[in-house]
Formats: sequence, C-alpha cells, structure tokens
Amino acid sequence: MGKGCKVVVCGQAAVGKTAILEHLLYGNHSVGSESSETQEDVYVASVETDRGVKEQLRLYDTKGLHDGQDLPKHYYSVADGFVLVYSVDSSESFKKVDTLKKEIDKSRDKKEVTVIVLGNKTDLRERRQVEQEAAQQWARGEKVKLWEVSVTERNSLIEPFTQLTSRLTQPQSKSAFPLPGRKSKGASNDI
Repeated sequence: MGKGCKVVVCGQAAVGKTAILEHLLYGNHSVGSESSETQEDVYVASVETDRGVKEQLRLYDTKGLHDGQDLPKHYYSVADGFVLVYSVDSSESFKKVDTLKKEIDKSRDKKEVTVIVLGNKTDLRERRQVEQEAAQQWARGEKVKLWEVSVTERNSLIEPFTQLTSRLTQPQSKSAFPLPGRKSKGASNDI
C-alpha cells in the first residue's frame, strides 16, 4: 500500500457528498436519512486500483458550500485530488462545480492534481435540471472525467473512485528525454 493520497470532496450544500462517501465505504446510507450539515469529516479508505493494487485514500468530506461561499484555501494546498459533486436536480450546484474547478486551476500552482466530477441523484429523473450531455460537454472542455451516480445504486459509486485512485497512484512514466551520454535510437556511428 502506498503513501495515501489526500482527496477533497466538495460541492454545494445538500448535493449528497456525505451520502456518497458513507454508502461507498460502509454501504449503509438509506435515502431520506439525511443528517445534519457536515462541518468536516475525514474518511480513510483502501481502494483497489485498476492495476489490482490496494491504495489508501484520505477523503476529506467538506462542509457544503452555500451561495457566495468559497472552499477554504488550505484545501487547495493539501489535496492530491478533488471530487466535485453536484446534484442533477440543481443547476445552481452544477454552476458551483464550474466555479470550484476554476479555483482549483488557479490555485494549484503547477502542482498536478486529479479532478473528477460526480453528478449525483440520478434517481430523481423527473426533477432533473442538468442535462447529461451538457454536463459531459462541459467536462470534456475542462478535461475532467464526469460520472452520473446515485446513492441508491452503490455500484455506480465504485468505478469513479477506482479510476481516481488509479490516476492518483499511477507509476511515474520514464522521461521521454534522452539522458546525456546515451545514443539516441536510430542514430548510427557507422562510417
């Protein structure tokens, strides 16, 4: 198991951040059992990557953001990755995800961070305000992976976190630059 990656889970208030984490990790969230507002919780999870290796994630479940509130700045410096969550039945929560993504881009200071986006509450089809294709188009433009999920379907939560963990813990690829003193491929010293 590696060093453990720090992942900040954030979004507008009441989009289901805590419900996603609780159901993913413990399988014990029932819809309608919403608790009081989260201040901050840290969950430690062992996630199997797509390479079959178990890695540790420290998941920071942040306080839901209300209008005009920003994510506290210290999260930007500690995070290796972000999970941005919106609710498909709230266009305001999707706008908040866009704002958060812009803040991450501005704040990361050349540090490589992995960002994924979860559109939660897909079970509320009749109340949908954020169309899936529009959200996917935004995600492609921002170069982030977006999944639509529902806490009622635990399996929909597993793939995003497996992918996130796999990307965060990818072995560093070898440099494409030749080292000094080495002959480059294709070069020949034959006379």
